[in-house]
Amino acid sequence: MARWIQSRRRAVPADSGRHREDEGGHEATGTSARAGDSAAAAGSAAVAGSAESAEGEPAGDDTVSDARLSVLRETLAGIGTTLDEDTTCTELTRLAVRLAGGTAAVMRRTGRAISGYEAITGEADALPDVRWATAAAREAGEPALGAQPEPWLEYVGATRIALCAPLTSGGEGYGILVWARSGPPLRRAEAELLSMLAERAASHIRHARAYVSINRTAGDLQRALLAEPGRPHPNLDIAVRYLPAGGGVLVGGDWCETVRLHFGRTLLVVGDVMGHGLEAAVDMNAYRSSLRYIASADLPPHRVLRQMDDISSREADLRPATCLLARVDPGRHQVTLSSAGHLPPVRITTDGETSIVPVPVGPPLGTGLGGYESATHPLTEGETLVLFTDGLVERRGEDIDQSLERLAALRFPGGNELEDVLDTIVGRLDARHAEDDVAAMACRPFSRRGPSADAGST
Repeated sequence: MARWIQSRRRAVPADSGRHREDEGGHEATGTSARAGDSAAAAGSAAVAGSAESAEGEPAGDDTVSDARLSVLRETLAGIGTTLDEDTTCTELTRLAVRLAGGTAAVMRRTGRAISGYEAITGEADALPDVRWATAAAREAGEPALGAQPEPWLEYVGATRIALCAPLTSGGEGYGILVWARSGPPLRRAEAELLSMLAERAASHIRHARAYVSINRTAGDLQRALLAEPGRPHPNLDIAVRYLPAGGGVLVGGDWCETVRLHFGRTLLVVGDVMGHGLEAAVDMNAYRSSLRYIASADLPPHRVLRQMDDISSREADLRPATCLLARVDPGRHQVTLSSAGHLPPVRITTDGETSIVPVPVGPPLGTGLGGYESATHPLTEGETLVLFTDGLVERRGEDIDQSLERLAALRFPGGNELEDVLDTIVGRLDARHAEDDVAAMACRPFSRRGPSADAGST
């Protein structure tokens, strides 16, 4: 029956005199051990503190020190190359096997739960029984205050040894490194290096988990800011695309909104706050809240922009923003547009032809300059109006007029759903690789006529 004892520098199984560890950390046996893994032999030669020459004489201190320093440098460079916990665990087991041969795996600890073997490098069958390793992990996961966690050693006969080194950092246990090898006994220097690897990996795992926790909190905040646009009247279909710039960011300064107005009309809004990331998103939320409050009074689009500009210009820390308003009236088959420094929308006819819709442009919001105007254009049943931010069309080194011409040159087959229209635009303009945030909203009126016709006033 296998016996295991807690030891860093001494290991003498209590059940047999066949095993002993000499002062140099080399375990002698009464029987000849198998040759073992070639990788283990190579690793031992590189890291053993009591390394021997081929003739059996001790190697020079300088040679041993240089070899160990080389291994230490490689260790520091080879673990924790990313903030991904899975990658760190894989780096740990691969380097452990490279140093000492055999097989290595990680058992991760999350709260009180301990996983099975993960990130296995080598032959999985060579690992000790998972129940024993789990027991060792539970013991090692709760180090005494101020105490240095020790590795656990298991001897199986004279030819197999396993080591469990706790992954502990900052007083918290993150799991355990399990290593096993048949053949050569474990040298003291090897055990110390494996323990050092575990300590180094634990520190990086702690950082990786902190990074995940921070990202999760930031993601929750971003999702709260990234509210879905309101629902339009039943006589108007809409579809929305939002593509934030930069990996790992869910929301930026671009936004879309819809507001139900009286008499079956719907106000569509697309805005773009200067900048990117969470800072721009916070200001975006302020503009959107202002828009919802002002639009509820059912004012003409240019008057909505005028009041938004007046409010935002009083906030010294609020970033400027562009904004396009489109009041769609399916009953009258028309749309009224007003722009605060924003690009014009495009209209797609039922035949699939695309054209830029002209709109009078005023200054961006937040300047306090005012001077906004509205323009009304026909928008018949089945036609599509697409509002968008500049990230959809702008490309480095290209004039904005050329960018708009590329969009206006697109043609669409008849009967396309709104989702398909946006997918086509995003794909053909390669908007998923844009350097700026992208927001786009498509709308299409259809024949559900309400009491709009004569009651709405502008």
